[in-house]
Amino acid sequence: MSANGWLQFAIYSLVLLATVRPVGVYLARVLEGERTWLDPVLRPFERLIYKLCGVTSNKEMNWREYAYAVLGFSAASMLLTYGIERLQAYLPWNPQSLAAVGPDLAFNTAASFTTNTNWQSYTPESTMSYLTEMAGLATHNFWSGAVGIVVAVALIRGIKRTTSNTIGNFWVDMTRTLLYVLLPASFIYALLLVGQGVPQNLSAYTVAHPLEQPAQTQTIGQGPVASQEAIKMLGTNGGGFFNANSAHPYENPTPFSNFLQILSIFIIPAGLTYTLGRMTGSPGHGWAVFAAMFVLFAAGFAAVYWAESQPHPLIHGAQQTMTATAPGGNMEGKEVRNGIAESSLFATITTDASCGAVNGMHDSFTPLGGMVVLTNIMLGELVFGGVGSGLYAVLIFVVLSVFIAGLMVGRTPEYLGKKIESYDVKMSMLYVLIFPLIILTLTAIFVMSPTIGLSSLNNAGPHGLTEILYAFTSGAGNNGSAFAGLNANTWWYNVVLGFDMLCGRLLMMVPVIALAGNLAQKKSVPPSPGTFPVNTALFAALLVGVILLLGALTFFPALSLGPILEHLQLHAGQLF
Repeated sequence: MSANGWLQFAIYSLVLLATVRPVGVYLARVLEGERTWLDPVLRPFERLIYKLCGVTSNKEMNWREYAYAVLGFSAASMLLTYGIERLQAYLPWNPQSLAAVGPDLAFNTAASFTTNTNWQSYTPESTMSYLTEMAGLATHNFWSGAVGIVVAVALIRGIKRTTSNTIGNFWVDMTRTLLYVLLPASFIYALLLVGQGVPQNLSAYTVAHPLEQPAQTQTIGQGPVASQEAIKMLGTNGGGFFNANSAHPYENPTPFSNFLQILSIFIIPAGLTYTLGRMTGSPGHGWAVFAAMFVLFAAGFAAVYWAESQPHPLIHGAQQTMTATAPGGNMEGKEVRNGIAESSLFATITTDASCGAVNGMHDSFTPLGGMVVLTNIMLGELVFGGVGSGLYAVLIFVVLSVFIAGLMVGRTPEYLGKKIESYDVKMSMLYVLIFPLIILTLTAIFVMSPTIGLSSLNNAGPHGLTEILYAFTSGAGNNGSAFAGLNANTWWYNVVLGFDMLCGRLLMMVPVIALAGNLAQKKSVPPSPGTFPVNTALFAALLVGVILLLGALTFFPALSLGPILEHLQLHAGQLF
């Protein structure tokens, strides 16, 4: 650990903080249908889209209609991507003449990009054509990101409205999010990346002759990288054009592009906390939610940075014999251009958010460093989290926190003027319990199955257990980062991980939308002496405590059996 590393974290945090209010205000204006500076250009296109699609923009939906629209849109777009993958050998923009994607891998990839997971069981540059990358995968980066945002805003409307049966119009929300937020931001972002040296073309791969061995050839991949990289980061998607993701120099060539990428992952999720405060008329509450998220984020970074700054236990003896000029810490698997500090920051951000754009290899982390990034996903990726999904995840814990606070003072719990009753708590607990049920059940099945689960492992013991656990946690958490060391490109892993990702996204969205509908129907009650203030540092502290408590109760067995046992095992020689 060094002063330079902490300075990088401080600068990043200050820049992120400076973006919260302007981004939050703009998102609120867009999703409330207010006028923005882009209206003169984009409003005619918006009206044209409604007319062509038969959308009545002033007709809103109840929560069931909104949920059906979310599920129907996700199913239709997934089928479209699956079809493009299976037919890519016959479609244009395939200069490398890549074959059709196999049925199990095509299903896994379609489910992955539909759910904002972007898990990749393949090498992208040798598997996906340019058309598949653009029309099948990059478009999903827009759609899945927009779906997360609009579901979060539907929940905010449920909190804001009183005696209302509707929570908005899904098609209007999607259109405005895509037109006014994701498309213009990605266009500008892609141009910045091109300026930094990220490729953006439709040319065939370049064949080069190395100077050392002119008779041999080297194939250098390229393609429409910048456009996909931009929405990958802004939509917290992950899933790179190249197999190394943001450690690849074509995706992330300079220190400036690296800073842009780690900032853009959090910029919309963090801004949504201010959107929450603005739309509900309680800016202080929005800042309290931001503070709770930031405390967990800072704690996660500090833990990873500390763990990775230590010599790896396996090479502890060798590290002591190194010369004084050798770099300290665990550099194995890190992006050497950025060092331990930025790689730790990148790892913390991508596992806090629904983004698998790793800047280092999690499998090469120390056991405790790997445990932290795993814990971030297990908490539900609510530390800013994916676009939209991070906010509605933390709002579930807000409801539970207010409920617990109400029980502590012996009063009916209230949240921003709404009484929290049994239905609200049931929907919140359903959201919380679906997640560990999916992960722990599937992990147990594959750990107990030598032929379909254990045969894909490169490591045995606690580390192998963590690799399987991480895969299903990353899938259900719609994160997409991999612990590596596990060959997940098998029929069983592709199919089961596909269902894992679909359940972790869609089954957990339904209780959120149902909660929004129920809150919207409630009357607003004035604050009373027993009302717990939700716009204070005390509430932020309570929220952090509830998140950690529920996370420990649901995942403690899984956490203790993997990384902690491995940590003790690797230190056994020093302990005894």
